[in-house]
Amino acid sequence: MNIYETCPVLENDKFLLRLTENDDCDDLLKVYSDKNALPFFNSDNCDGDNFYYATRERMVEALHFWNLSYKNRWFVRFSIVDKEVSSVIGTVELCLRVSEDEFNNMGILRVDVRSDYEKEEILYDIVALITPCLSEMLGCNGIITKAPIYAVERIKAIQKAGFTKSEHLLIGKTGYAYDGYWIMK
Repeated sequence: MNIYETCPVLENDKFLLRLTENDDCDDLLKVYSDKNALPFFNSDNCDGDNFYYATRERMVEALHFWNLSYKNRWFVRFSIVDKEVSSVIGTVELCLRVSEDEFNNMGILRVDVRSDYEKEEILYDIVALITPCLSEMLGCNGIITKAPIYAVERIKAIQKAGFTKSEHLLIGKTGYAYDGYWIMK
């Protein structure tokens, strides 16, 4: 399966993950304008974008860029739909890392959710939904995700999913070294 040929839809009893759509804008604005969620977003190596979008116009621009990035095979961004409330509560971004550091040919998993969803059980349900098929979708040797030391709920969720703290730093395209990465092989 090539994620850029056919983007899968993943689903469990609580969540549906599908390619982001322009119609997700208003729900995603609630995510990306949530100042309490902002510290949990992984913006490492993202050319200065911190993923704080306070206006609908800025969210529309982000959606346009995400869709363009998918067409250009840079990364894919899924919307996370909470099936109980039929609303988008965040996104999952996936890409394949090509680098000269310890994380070469690893899939990068970014999970952004509203702050009221930053809970161990919820994050585990989302991560456990996507991780089993990542190697097949991206053709990667393993998966990395970021969880800073203060992300207590997130760390518990990814540990439960099988991630372990990496001793290595992620070296960005400018040479900056980023900490806080967890790995699953």
